[in-house]
Amino acid sequence: MTTAPPNLLAVRNLLLTYLNVDKNAVKPSDLEPGEVGIVGDANHRGGYHCGSDRVVPNDYSVVESTRDSSGLTLNASALDVGMFTVVVGGRTHDLRTFSTWFVAQCVAGAADTRDIREIIYSPDGLTVKRWDRLKKRTTGDSSHLTHTHFSFFRDSTKAGRDQTPLFRRYLTTIGMIQGDDMSAQAESEIHQVYAGMFYGGSSMGRSVDPDGSGPQPTANSLVAKLDYLMLRLDQLAAQVTTLSGKDFTDEQAIVTGVLAGLPPEKIAQAIPPQMAKDVADELARRMAA
Repeated sequence: MTTAPPNLLAVRNLLLTYLNVDKNAVKPSDLEPGEVGIVGDANHRGGYHCGSDRVVPNDYSVVESTRDSSGLTLNASALDVGMFTVVVGGRTHDLRTFSTWFVAQCVAGAADTRDIREIIYSPDGLTVKRWDRLKKRTTGDSSHLTHTHFSFFRDSTKAGRDQTPLFRRYLTTIGMIQGDDMSAQAESEIHQVYAGMFYGGSSMGRSVDPDGSGPQPTANSLVAKLDYLMLRLDQLAAQVTTLSGKDFTDEQAIVTGVLAGLPPEKIAQAIPPQMAKDVADELARRMAA
């Protein structure tokens, strides 16, 4: 029997916690439990709402990506979100703005969107559009005028990979969750550090203020400090590459040269102990996943 995986249930619970019951916002129209679905009803055959017991021959949710074919289990790998309207800080947010925000994050290639295969949505309540990472389709049926569909690559569901950071970042962005140094945005940045370290990329694509003395208001924030850490890692990698072409007869001189280019006190100044612990814990958790 097709089941709802824990990682998507966590996303469902997060959305219902803040968009169904929240004392800090005016809620003209709450998101109700029946409007957030994972497993398709009995009429569903094929697609990401179905597990291996209910897929069909040549099912697009299986055959179009090895991430899906290798991750097929009894778990559904999709999430539907229905109509809602909330007002936070005088600004109105609803399913339309919710959907376009997520699509924009996918288009921008945000690190915490990598497991999303597609989003089927309506930006205006009149037309249905589809963002498809594989660029196979551009639209969907009319039921998506009143709900937004997220498909997650099945390998991410099989691995139980945490999908809440992206959704928590949305809730932080609109003010439903109060941001701090370890907010959803920070969580996303930590993930980008992880991705940069293990999948390539330098300084998360931003200009860096190494000593935190620049005019930018975020110069001393977690983001700036993580940027600085990535910059130093980039420099270290460049130094190692340079050293790889040298005669390795004086190991001590080489070690001294690397350490001279990566002063521990500078890193210590840039990274508070708690933040270092949080980064280490997050990296360990993601590597374990």
